[in-house]
Amino acid sequence: MSDSIKHECGIAMVRLRKPLSYFIEKYGSPTYAVNKMYILMEKQRNRGQDGVGIANIKINQKPGLRYISRYRSIDQEPIKSIFEKIAKKYKKAAKEGKELYYDEHWMKDNCAFTGEVWLGHLRYGTHGKNSIENCHPFLRQNNWRSRNLVVAGNFNMTNVDQLFDILVRLGQHPKEKVDTVTVMEKIGHFLDEENNDIFRKYKEQYTNQEITEVIESELDLQKVLSRACKDFDGGYAMAGMVGHGDAFVARDPGGIRPAYYYADDEVIVVASEKPAIKTAFNVDYGEIKEIKPGHALIIKKDGEYGEYQFIQPKEKKTSCSFERIYFSRGTDPDIYNERKKLGALLVPQILKSINFDLKNTVFSYIPNTAETAFLGMMQGMEDYLSAKRKEVVIDKKPHMGDLEEFLSFRPRVEKIVLKDAKLRTFIADDNHRDEMVAHVYDTTYEVVNKGKDTLVIMDDSIVRGTTLEKSILTMITRLRPKKVVIVSSAPQIRFPDCYGIDMSKMNEFVAFRAMVQLLKDENKEHLMGEVYDLCVQALANKENVNHVNKLYDEFTYEQISAKVAEIVKPPEMLADLEVIYQTVGNLHKACPNHSGDWYFTGNFPTPGGTRVANQSYVNFMEGKLVRAY
Repeated sequence: MSDSIKHECGIAMVRLRKPLSYFIEKYGSPTYAVNKMYILMEKQRNRGQDGVGIANIKINQKPGLRYISRYRSIDQEPIKSIFEKIAKKYKKAAKEGKELYYDEHWMKDNCAFTGEVWLGHLRYGTHGKNSIENCHPFLRQNNWRSRNLVVAGNFNMTNVDQLFDILVRLGQHPKEKVDTVTVMEKIGHFLDEENNDIFRKYKEQYTNQEITEVIESELDLQKVLSRACKDFDGGYAMAGMVGHGDAFVARDPGGIRPAYYYADDEVIVVASEKPAIKTAFNVDYGEIKEIKPGHALIIKKDGEYGEYQFIQPKEKKTSCSFERIYFSRGTDPDIYNERKKLGALLVPQILKSINFDLKNTVFSYIPNTAETAFLGMMQGMEDYLSAKRKEVVIDKKPHMGDLEEFLSFRPRVEKIVLKDAKLRTFIADDNHRDEMVAHVYDTTYEVVNKGKDTLVIMDDSIVRGTTLEKSILTMITRLRPKKVVIVSSAPQIRFPDCYGIDMSKMNEFVAFRAMVQLLKDENKEHLMGEVYDLCVQALANKENVNHVNKLYDEFTYEQISAKVAEIVKPPEMLADLEVIYQTVGNLHKACPNHSGDWYFTGNFPTPGGTRVANQSYVNFMEGKLVRAY
């Protein structure tokens, strides 16, 4: 993606189903779980580099000994930092304990992070400052094990104000009005209620110490989640651990955020992406399951587990299609094939754009996430040429030019755009970003015939258009091609996201700016005021209608694409420029099982998403440069 955006988060959970002694005997070390967690986190580092956290719970630890451990880090290399700290604990234990290093009971009594339940989180901050307090997992402490709660998640809630007010009505005094706090405290409240219900049920039959064991045995996390999550509006994959050893991973009813798991007789593992589980545990992809929308994977203290519905799933599964286009690792075989198909489906549009002149066209892509779609596009070009060869050879259709040259012809592929790994747009403020963006990419010279060749460049999405204008197109201009075609394997990004991706300001999207400019060009600016009034009314009356689409409906897809080309074209560029976007229809053909397309269509899966779209437009019209939720 040429325009970098912060996005998503990653979760990782490991639950040992055998005692630590089993892993020491079988694998020769007490480090089995920590090693697996490290791999799971490293293989998901694409999901978060702002901060990392790890928590661990020891089951059946004796009173007086610590049984919950947690590290969080916002260092430059947070994964490395945390696991180096954990490694020091193990090295110290090995030095002090010597042969006792291989004794389960001694290790659990004397070394942190030797428990059976592990929870890790990788954070991309969608807003707010990046402090250690913003890093998951969050810990809600209590002196009763079954009231301790550790929570981490990949989520954003659109109705934080409502959730905050609910907590206040319950009698709580939340320290912050943010979704991480409100989510944890709401789950924590109903965890307390469940504890209280069981205590009242048995208080006449057992001593308090005995009731503690009964509570831990009978605690119903399905019930807790059902009561806690009924008011949530957003996308989420939330993972949690209770102090006595129960654990859960709950997925939103639309399946917006991803969550996968694998289980055998030794371990249960959860991650945001399948390749992480595949790599860490070397299992077949067919053995990795997806947690169903509206369901929670619940793991009991004794290691038994199951998927349980805690909220009514939506009729239409709305898994995030951006996961398939960009966010998730392309080593997942399904995602790899979907990205290739996204590229192949663009071939008819590209051929039309270059007037079918493959001989004088150079194909390339913007590294690195567009590479797979590019491979699909080139495979589609080869299929087109194969069909043409068949027409000439088998169907005896006439062909202009040298037959031998035609039969041996291959499309011209060059590495035109190179990303300089040594340069990063680390300056966050908008005033200086453009200056840095201009130097992130470099190019290969003297492979394009000046004034003769058309240059086709594949990108996986075009968000703001900033990097295209300030860096890539400015750089390509020096090659002096006859025409440049920028191809996006994603459709036009028209609307903000509010479920975990940092795309909350509508005026930042180049497709939106193109639509606004078209309204001005055609003297339809009055429609912007009319839609503003409708959005204000919808927000006041809590109407679930996205009124901004009325503005987009004034123009064709092609008109907006053409205006985008005008906007991103540098003043010094003499070549013709065309921008081609993937169609929404083809997106669904390529990714049939992931229909979450609200970024492109405005069809949000929850009322909160529609409200955010209307609020974002209102903010734009009022000149407010703030996020819409």
